[in-house]
Amino acid sequence: MKYRQYAIVDIETTGGNASGSRITEIAIVIHDGTRVTERFETLVNPEKEIPLPIFALTGINNEMVRDAPIFDDIAEKVVQLLTDRVFVAHNVNFDYSFVRHQLEASGLKWTAKKLCTVRAARKIRPGLVSYSLGNLCRSLDIPLQNRHRAGGDADATAILFSKLLEWDQTGEIEKMIKKTAQDQRLPPNLPPEDFVQLPEKPGVYYFYNQARKVIYVGKAVNLKKRVASHFSGHSIQPQRQHFLRDIHGISFEVCATELMALLLECTEIKKLWPAYNRALKRFDAKFGLYQYEARNGYRYLAIGKLARFQGCIEEFGSQYEAIQLLQNLSNSFGIDPRFCVYGLPPEGTVFKREDPQSLPDIEQHNSAVATAIASLSENRKSFAILDKGRSEDERSCIWIEKGHFYGMGYFAADVGFEEISAVKECVTPYKSNTYLRRLVFSHATKYPRKVFYEQQQQKESLKQNESNDIY
Repeated sequence: MKYRQYAIVDIETTGGNASGSRITEIAIVIHDGTRVTERFETLVNPEKEIPLPIFALTGINNEMVRDAPIFDDIAEKVVQLLTDRVFVAHNVNFDYSFVRHQLEASGLKWTAKKLCTVRAARKIRPGLVSYSLGNLCRSLDIPLQNRHRAGGDADATAILFSKLLEWDQTGEIEKMIKKTAQDQRLPPNLPPEDFVQLPEKPGVYYFYNQARKVIYVGKAVNLKKRVASHFSGHSIQPQRQHFLRDIHGISFEVCATELMALLLECTEIKKLWPAYNRALKRFDAKFGLYQYEARNGYRYLAIGKLARFQGCIEEFGSQYEAIQLLQNLSNSFGIDPRFCVYGLPPEGTVFKREDPQSLPDIEQHNSAVATAIASLSENRKSFAILDKGRSEDERSCIWIEKGHFYGMGYFAADVGFEEISAVKECVTPYKSNTYLRRLVFSHATKYPRKVFYEQQQQKESLKQNESNDIY
């Protein structure tokens, strides 16, 4: 192995993320690849209160650090010990992010190659029940004194590191130290094989926590490249730090096209509601078009907020969009504006009494309302979007039923359809929503040659579609 120097580091802090917490203790053990050659340890005044849960864990309280040096006072010494050495720690990204952040706050720029002893132990001694420092020390007969104190944990990590160097017959540590090694950027609790199995194809990926619950769903044009992007960079924001620590597994589903990946991502987020997904949650439909019949027999059309377990005629992402449609229906079908309510009345409210002499004929009015409602589905066509499949002998299909996303799926490339509606038999149904409809209609507008309407002559259409527009 190439001769290297290593700085084995452990820290105690006031909290779990570098942006809002500070170091309270640091220990640095210098290792030359054979033995420990130098050691540095000190308490650090964090210049802020130490929370009680942290005191309970580490035993470090405000009194102990009152006369300790602040980090600025030891920053030069820390940089001196770390420079030109591989930064080694158990769950390295945690310690590295704190040290780098506090050095930057002290006006010192520093970066280093990193080595995580959690990951190294997983590779060199696979199959252990747990890779936490305490459990590793018990499994491997490593003495561990002063647990959850920087000095005790650093000394135990140094012994663990020495053993890993001794057991490393295939050069795993050297491979991990290389700056380009993807393994070094993976979250500490993620099995490397979960990342290795990711293909470079479009699809949807799922991150799981320790309880095997989905915590994040994402879509990708290239699954491996997109997932890797989550683990790059040195962001110290609390949300990202917690996110990376929560990732214990990855699964994926390959999709034929980016559109299908988008659609699947949206439906899975709605179904699973993962903790770390934020963006797509705001695309929920919020308003609906309803119809009511008053005691006098007149039918009303009303816009109101969506209510759970209450069906509506149509869903909308915004109140403006809903009002525009209701106004268009009123104008197009001659519905008296007095029977159009732009906001649901409170429950139990009695409709305003009108002078019977001024009201329209009840049968004509109700017929106009019924015709307006029927037009919403009659004017919306059913169609399929046919595209390439996940392999050369497969094609993909998306079916739109009367303007609503119905589902998507795959069929053999040599299959033909007498009528395009037969595509429905090949798709997996999904629940539609406003966001999905927008995605599909935008794609259909952009790629009209991939769109086949229900009444088209199928044979001619399919011949035309077997072109470079699809493959």
